[in-house]
Amino acid sequence: MKILRTIAEVRAAVSAARRESQSVGLVPTMGAFHEGHLSLMRRARAQNDLVVVSLFVNPTQFGANEDLGAYPRDEVRDAALAEAEGVDILLAPAASEIYPDGFATNIHVAGLTDVLDGAARGPHHFDGVATVVTKLFGIVRPDVAYFGQKDAQQVLVVRRVARDLDLDVRIEACPIVREADGLAMSSRNVYLDADARSRATALNRALDAAASVFAAGERDSDGILSAARRVLADAGITPDYLELRDASTLESVDRVEGDALLAVAARVGAARLIDNHTLSATKDA
Repeated sequence: MKILRTIAEVRAAVSAARRESQSVGLVPTMGAFHEGHLSLMRRARAQNDLVVVSLFVNPTQFGANEDLGAYPRDEVRDAALAEAEGVDILLAPAASEIYPDGFATNIHVAGLTDVLDGAARGPHHFDGVATVVTKLFGIVRPDVAYFGQKDAQQVLVVRRVARDLDLDVRIEACPIVREADGLAMSSRNVYLDADARSRATALNRALDAAASVFAAGERDSDGILSAARRVLADAGITPDYLELRDASTLESVDRVEGDALLAVAARVGAARLIDNHTLSATKDA
């Protein structure tokens, strides 16, 4: 595996692969790899000739009071894990390589970014995501890019960017990978002490409770969300948000009649965690 630091190096490597008619897969990450990241790499390895993984803690998607400085970083460990998964190129640039002096362009996706994490974290968050992903697509020019479904809103935003800007890349969303007790794997799980780690399982348990009443026939949002709220309250967790939204548009839904995204975000101890389930009424038809 090659560890490359510059845009020019990556473009040269990808161009060489293209001359051999090789397909290119990209896994954008901020590092601190866990099994969720590795599952994306395996999917990319199975489907492409050349696999590029970006490792870049993107400063523009963090707010002033968020955890940019504390975000876990261990490039040596991450590189070893990526190499073990058969990754060909680890793109690990400095911030100045991605955002050189005078950088003044921002990608904003209206609508999809106004709710859920866009409302909770502020408009900068998804602007930063959309901008850095657009840059990575321009640098690597992948055939396919792989994202985790845990960041469901991010997947929708990136798909909209690719569609609206006519970027020739397929966005593949891969299933959430969970710990044995149901906690969604996240780089921020390292912030959890023992008590918070135990309580954090309430996020997935709350989603499961909501999914259970949905499976039993409940379709009204209030009834579905009430089941989840009870589980969170029992764990002493007050969510940043707990909402049902249309799975494609993120418009609010009062009653689930198609595919709906049940999404939650909450601070548990020192970590802010997110999770989601998709509820599908169309399967009943």
